[in-house]
Amino acid sequence: MTSTKNAPTLLDEVRAFRLHHPDVRYVDLLSLDIPGHFYGKRYPIDMLEKVAAGSPLKLPQNCVLLGAQGGLYPIGDYCFNDGDPDARRRLVPGTLKPVTWEREPLGQMLITSDGTAAPIEFEPREVLARVLQRLERRGIRPVVAFELEFYLFERALKDGLPQFPRDPFSQDEDDQPNMHIERLSRFSDVLRDMVSSANAQGVDANVITAELGPGQFEINFGHCDDGLRAADWAALFCRSTRGVALKHGLRASFMSKPYLQAPGSGMHVHVSLYDQAGNNLLAADQQRPLRHAVAGCLALLPHCMPIFAANHNAFRRYGAMVNAASRASWGFEDRDACIRIPESSPHNLRLEHRLAGADANPYLVLAAILCGMEHGLDAAQEPIAPLNDDRTSGIDFPKDMPAAVAAMRGHPAVNEGLGEEFVMVYCENKRQDHLAFMHEVSAREYRWFL
Repeated sequence: MTSTKNAPTLLDEVRAFRLHHPDVRYVDLLSLDIPGHFYGKRYPIDMLEKVAAGSPLKLPQNCVLLGAQGGLYPIGDYCFNDGDPDARRRLVPGTLKPVTWEREPLGQMLITSDGTAAPIEFEPREVLARVLQRLERRGIRPVVAFELEFYLFERALKDGLPQFPRDPFSQDEDDQPNMHIERLSRFSDVLRDMVSSANAQGVDANVITAELGPGQFEINFGHCDDGLRAADWAALFCRSTRGVALKHGLRASFMSKPYLQAPGSGMHVHVSLYDQAGNNLLAADQQRPLRHAVAGCLALLPHCMPIFAANHNAFRRYGAMVNAASRASWGFEDRDACIRIPESSPHNLRLEHRLAGADANPYLVLAAILCGMEHGLDAAQEPIAPLNDDRTSGIDFPKDMPAAVAAMRGHPAVNEGLGEEFVMVYCENKRQDHLAFMHEVSAREYRWFL
């Protein structure tokens, strides 16, 4: 339930929004579930004002547990043994924004259970909030920047398969090479709209890059000293980007590996740690804390793979083509490494975690990275050799979902860092999703075994 002290701020926000957008009659109230999909309700704007004034906002608790296709699985006492109870949500201040890609005027606003009297232990935003609160008690403030790769496709599939986007001028397939500035010009209308629509949501989206794959792009975000807001930006960007693509007659997808013969799409996360005085903790003592943080990330990485590779397709990225590691590794200015240390000044020293697929849940990815860094700072151990010194250096990690779930489920540091209840729920959700995905006889099986 919204606290009394926050109600005036929320009321001011809603009333200012109504004043500037008098044609908006409805607002989508949104929250991210475990697979990284938005669920919620469409509220009349006048009812939203009542919620901002303190009226309770409730949604079913089990919305968070939805599988990749929206169904529910029996998980512990949840779903089919708990009566499907409602749980409180609150409005996230500063997130009420206009939606620019729909035909009719519409607004949207994030909601969450974190900060309520009874947070949902396995809600992704709540999981990240707990990690950030723990770091704050230790005097540690992360600064975070996400980078997201995605593909553009023709809107219609052909025989169930995605098609390369067509050049808006020549109608040829998009065949421009990596980093080619002409591709940015050829798709400038939709890319410019994606950035401006993200900016309208409060997302600091900025640099655009044409990537190696046909129709593949990357858009970067600014560095943010609020970890929750940084993850909010990543989630909201995915929603607005898909919506803008549809408005332009295209389809945008953050699927990790849409083409076997082309690079996959990743979620790269830059993280630095500062104390209350603004000093970069990673740069102290000749960068010893940086190395400890890297060692911690590498140690937990094999046990967080269901978070970094959130579905069957995501595992196809690893070891394929360029810049997709097959082992947990690190290096200075090395994009083949899972953890890259970009060249920077001591104040901006950071690590770039490059393993997660673009369709991973940004709240959980950041929570897992921060847990790894915290684990490393506590253990104070040196990492394995960087790839700059030894190209064979690395730690094996699971390459399929059943093995990944087994590695995550019982790991003490992961359970302690992310919460036992969350780990149980998340692992069972991923196990059930994998079983449901495999429960189909494919055309290849008939070709091989009929």
